[in-house]
Amino acid sequence: MKPAPFIYHDPRSIEDVVGLLGQHENARVLAGGQSLMPMLNFRYVMPDHLIDLNRVPGLSGIADAGDMLRIGAMTRQRDLEFSDIVAARCPVLRAALLKVGHRQTRNRGTIGGSLCHLDPLAEQVAAVALLGGTLHMRGPGGERSVPFAEFGLGFMTTALAPDEVLTAIDLPLWPANHGWSWQEYARRHGDFAIAGAGALLTLNAAGRIDRAALVIAGLGAVPVRLEAGERMLLNEAPSEALFTAIAAEAEALEAMADAYVTAEYRQHLAGVLCRRALREAAIRAKEGSLAHV
Repeated sequence: MKPAPFIYHDPRSIEDVVGLLGQHENARVLAGGQSLMPMLNFRYVMPDHLIDLNRVPGLSGIADAGDMLRIGAMTRQRDLEFSDIVAARCPVLRAALLKVGHRQTRNRGTIGGSLCHLDPLAEQVAAVALLGGTLHMRGPGGERSVPFAEFGLGFMTTALAPDEVLTAIDLPLWPANHGWSWQEYARRHGDFAIAGAGALLTLNAAGRIDRAALVIAGLGAVPVRLEAGERMLLNEAPSEALFTAIAAEAEALEAMADAYVTAEYRQHLAGVLCRRALREAAIRAKEGSLAHV
């Protein structure tokens, strides 16, 4: 199929983008196009105006701000994948990125486009949820910031207003000795994951967990932070029994079914992947702690 007719706009500044969004109803912005273009072709979405961000300066880049990583919304996934800063300071993001589609997809796809599309199975969305990222957007009233926990409102629905554009993402960075893991299961390489799990851990001098973050993706409309599980981990020594108890929380999450798998299967995968992520993160945290003795 071919897209329904639309008017194409090629702005050269963020002010022009915001102005166009304010002037035109039923407008969509084009970033990498890896999700939007197929939706246009299938006429799943039919905008009257398409606003291309690809020649707007200042919307891409990766900056290490010490305790935070700032990523421009138009930064290509491939650039993040090969970034030395991301590999060194935020390895879980790189691990999640390696599961996104294929090389050709990552060459064009952007982190901001993935976040705004908000596919329930998208790895970058889950990674930002795990890290507790903050999203910055620009509209007629200026700039505003929204924590990721308030960004996802429902299935492929975000807190971004119709006349706003995402400009950057801030990701808090963990200590160099932290443990991390990203786990997911898909029917074949490059497919959307059926379910995924991410974990971040740090250990104190006594070998007990003093900081933890856990996320489960693919079960519902948005990734879920296992906050009760995170609290259960604190001040505990890593153990299989502890990880199994926390995995039970993941298995109890409400899950969706589709043409390929049942809700029960997704819940089972959530528990399995949660345990795997915690095991691997704990091993890396222990290695990191020993390396910094």
